[in-house]
Amino acid sequence: MGSFSFLAIFVVVILRLFLCRTTFAVVYYIRPSDFLRDNNTTLVSREGRFELGFFTPNTSSNNRYLGIWYKNISVQTVVWVANRCKPINDSSGFLTINNSGNLVLFSGQDNNKNKVVWSTNSSSKQAMKPLVQLLENGNLVMRDENDENTENYLWESFDHPTDTIMPGMKLGCDLKRGLNRRLSSWKSWDDPCNGDFTFGIELDESQDTYPQLITRKGSSKFYRTGPWNGIGFSGSPSLTMDPLLKHMFVYNDFEVYYMYNIKDNSVISRIVMNQTTSVREIMMWIESDRAWWRYGSVPSEKCDKYGICGANSECVVTNNQVCQCLKGFFKPKSEEENRSEGGCVRNKPLLSCGDRVKDEFIRVSGLKMPDTQYTWVNKSMNLEECRAKCLSNCSCMAYTNSDIRGNGSGCLVWFGDLYDIQGFQSSGQGLYIRISASETDNYEKTRTNHK
Repeated sequence: MGSFSFLAIFVVVILRLFLCRTTFAVVYYIRPSDFLRDNNTTLVSREGRFELGFFTPNTSSNNRYLGIWYKNISVQTVVWVANRCKPINDSSGFLTINNSGNLVLFSGQDNNKNKVVWSTNSSSKQAMKPLVQLLENGNLVMRDENDENTENYLWESFDHPTDTIMPGMKLGCDLKRGLNRRLSSWKSWDDPCNGDFTFGIELDESQDTYPQLITRKGSSKFYRTGPWNGIGFSGSPSLTMDPLLKHMFVYNDFEVYYMYNIKDNSVISRIVMNQTTSVREIMMWIESDRAWWRYGSVPSEKCDKYGICGANSECVVTNNQVCQCLKGFFKPKSEEENRSEGGCVRNKPLLSCGDRVKDEFIRVSGLKMPDTQYTWVNKSMNLEECRAKCLSNCSCMAYTNSDIRGNGSGCLVWFGDLYDIQGFQSSGQGLYIRISASETDNYEKTRTNHK
C-alpha cells in the first residue's frame, strides 16, 4: 500500500511538472524568426513587472486581444491593447516581425491564408537586426538589437496609448513627427474598442494658442485641467503639493506633453480614462488588499463640469458651488433664476480701441484660468508688455503671465468671451480682466477678491 501511495504521488508530481512546462512559456525578446502564439506564451519585461500576451476580457466570449498587463500583481490589469477594435474570435493569433521590419499580429490556422489583424506600420528606417522588447515601465519597443538608445526606437507602444497613462509616459504632441498621443476610454468593461471619452492636449500651433489638457465626451468638452502656469495646472491646484506623484508639463518648439512620475518607485500607479464612471482616475495598487485604490479622480464636483456657469462667469468652489458673474459683468434679467449656463454680459460696453479714452483692467485672484482655445501666448514678454498687447487689440478680454514662477514671466491673452472659470478659496491664479474705464472706481477695493 505504501509503495502504491508513493508511486501515485510521484506520477502526480511528474504530471504537474509536465503540464507547467507545456502550458506556460516566457520569452524576453521577439526576433524576425520568432512567433508569439496564443498558447499561453507571453513576452515578459526583464525584471518581470509587465507582460504581453493574449487575453479575453470577458470569460463568456471567444474574443482574443493582444495586450500588456502587470505581471507582478494578482489582478490582471490591462494597460494597452493592440487590436482593440479587431478581436480574434479564436486562439489562432500570433505575433511576429515581417519582412518589412514591422511587428504584425496575424490570425488564421492556415499559413497561406493568415489575416493581418494589426501592425505597427512604421515608416521609419528598417533595422539591420530588428528586436522587440517589453521594458520595465510597460513600454513595448522595437529597436535594432545593437542600439538601445531610446531616441532611435523604430516604434513604441507609448506613442500609441489606449486608455492608460503610466509613469514616464508622454501624453501630448511630438511636433516634429506630427504625432499626438491621446487616451481613449474602453467602450465598456469587456470591450477595449474606443469609447466615448478621450483625453489629450489640444492646441492650434498656427495661431500660437496656449496648449491645454481636455477630456471630451464625443466631440463636446467635458473637463479641462486649466493651463499649466509653470508650477501646476491652474484648475487642479492640489496636484502642486501631491505627496506621491510629480506632475510635469513640457512646452517647447519640438514637443508639448504632460507626464507624471512616482516619487516612491515601490508604488504601482496608473491613470486611466474610465468609460463606466465617466472620470479620469489615478489608481494605486494596495498589495495588502490585493486591489486598486482610487487616489484621485476628475471631474469630482459640480464646478469641474466644463462651462457649467456659461460665459464670463465663475463657478465658486464652496459647499454650495454657486455661479457668479465676473467683475464688470451681470446676468441678464431674461435668464431664469435657476439657469446657470446662459452666462453673463458686460455692465457697460468697452469704450475704446485706439481712442484717447482707454479701457482698464481689474485683477481677480484665485481662479482656474479660462479656456485657452482662443488665446495667444508669448513666453518672452513681461506683464506690462502683456497688458499693452491686450489693450491694443479690440478683441482681447483678459491677460496674465503664462508662467507664475518667481516674479512671473510670459504673456497669455484671451480673445472673446471667457469660459470655464472656477473660483477657489485659497489657491488658483490671478487674471486681469478688461473693463470699461468708467467702472474702474467701482472695483478699486475688490481687485484681489478670492484671496
